Amino acid sequence: MKIQAADQLVAKKCKPCEGGVDACTLPEAEDQLAKLDGWYLTHEGQRICKEWTVKHFMAGMNFFNKVAEVAEEDGHHPDLHIAGYRNVSIELWTHAIGGLSENDFILAAKIDQIPVALKS
Repeated sequence: MKIQAADQLVAKKCKPCEGGVDACTLPEAEDQLAKLDGWYLTHEGQRICKEWTVKHFMAGMNFFNKVAEVAEEDGHHPDLHIAGYRNVSIELWTHAIGGLSENDFILAAKIDQIPVALKS
């Protein structure tokens, strides 16, 4: 996988993945994450995650609705989590390959462009 800046990733569209391709390596994932703010590896390097603390419950839901629109447009769907009414997190991985693909980093970069009402 070629390591790209966030603006390069945002310019791309996720490609359909039905499996049959290798997940990116741990060094590739670490190098790509260095280009994205706040995302980190989970599940032994097979997923990426980011967390936010939003102003209130509806701020989290509004953010998730915007994320859902972007995700649906690209055909790549994250796991969305809300806990304690304002702690939100998003987890990405390519289910079909059981690990990370370029699609995950593309969607992460696009999510980073979505406004979110954070707790002051």
